Amino acid sequence: MKTKLGLSVLLLALLLSACAPAVPAPEAQPPAPNAETQAPPAAETAAPAPAGENPAVDTPAWFAISITDVNTGSAFTINDLKGKVVLVETMAMWCSNCLKQQKQVKALHDLLGDNKDLVSIGLAIDPNEIAEDLKDYTQGNGFDWVYAVSPAELSRELSNLYGDQFLNPPSTPMLVIDRQGGVHPLPFGIKSAEELKGFLEPFLSAGS
Repeated sequence: MKTKLGLSVLLLALLLSACAPAVPAPEAQPPAPNAETQAPPAAETAAPAPAGENPAVDTPAWFAISITDVNTGSAFTINDLKGKVVLVETMAMWCSNCLKQQKQVKALHDLLGDNKDLVSIGLAIDPNEIAEDLKDYTQGNGFDWVYAVSPAELSRELSNLYGDQFLNPPSTPMLVIDRQGGVHPLPFGIKSAEELKGFLEPFLSAGS
């Protein structure tokens, strides 16, 4: 009796499984891209400036501060020199390193010849120095480029923007202003005429 009952249950289970709807197999999913295979997003590139045009440069406020050439008495601003390459040295008459550096600037002028695109400026940043004494200093040393006594506001701006070393004459601070008004501080320390020429030539060649 038990054997017949067991067979009946087995047959019933087989019949039920045969009649049950087939369960569909799960669809295969494509593998997720990993860091090595995923393509990076396209880089955004700025459109180049049209030929003959220069990108705009935000010039610092000190470009608008009036300074006076001690040898001619003419007042001017750095903004007035736009389109020129300007070499600026902050200096003091008592500074022996400054004198050595200025002799290298004089040698630089000899190397470059009469280049109308270059303006060199010596800025006396010692507040105790006056225009009359600076004029005697430049003429006594044969320095025939522009010299001026730096107004306090201008000296402060140089320090704020480029560091306190620009108010430390023995470190012979210098910077180059390019034709568009970009400012490029040079390394501290005395720079030879050849080194200065190397710094300046790319700016003099650009747009000439």
